[in-house]
Amino acid sequence: MPRLTRIYTRTGDDGSTGLGDGRRVPKTSTRIAAIGDIDELNSVLGVVRALADLPEIDPILESVQHRLFDIGGELSMPGHELVAERWTERLEEWLDGLNASLPALQEFILPGGSPAAAHCHQARAVCRRAERGLLRLSQEETVNSATLKYLNRLSDLLFVIARVLARTDGGQEVTWQRTIE
Repeated sequence: MPRLTRIYTRTGDDGSTGLGDGRRVPKTSTRIAAIGDIDELNSVLGVVRALADLPEIDPILESVQHRLFDIGGELSMPGHELVAERWTERLEEWLDGLNASLPALQEFILPGGSPAAAHCHQARAVCRRAERGLLRLSQEETVNSATLKYLNRLSDLLFVIARVLARTDGGQEVTWQRTIE
């Protein structure tokens, strides 16, 4: 059975939007901003997936996209918790596996390296913003602590994936060069 039969409803024309529990809130609310950040992160990950050509990375990013959709659902239903600690544990397993093949960091990495890696760095930055937005929301309302942990670890995973993507097909990372004057 289809979930949406019409894309537009006109109910948001007054600057409000509906939450999953039926309440209407301003589109400028902290909760809606947090949902928007998660949506933007998911969209940037879609770009990374479209650009990246690594069979071991795509299933990870697809799984993350599904979990981000779950987080958006959790945020749209105040008081409802979907995110579990095991989600973060899974991110850590992927992190450990991918990071094991990378050389130790000697210097900061500049975002770039390849189109896919650059977009993955962008996703990492959007993830950090989403985490900050969720922290702002937690100052007003109760937020699932597992969701905050997940976003924190996800930004780490995206950094490592960007490093892997930059090295694909003989590419390399660009490291920060200190200005010494």
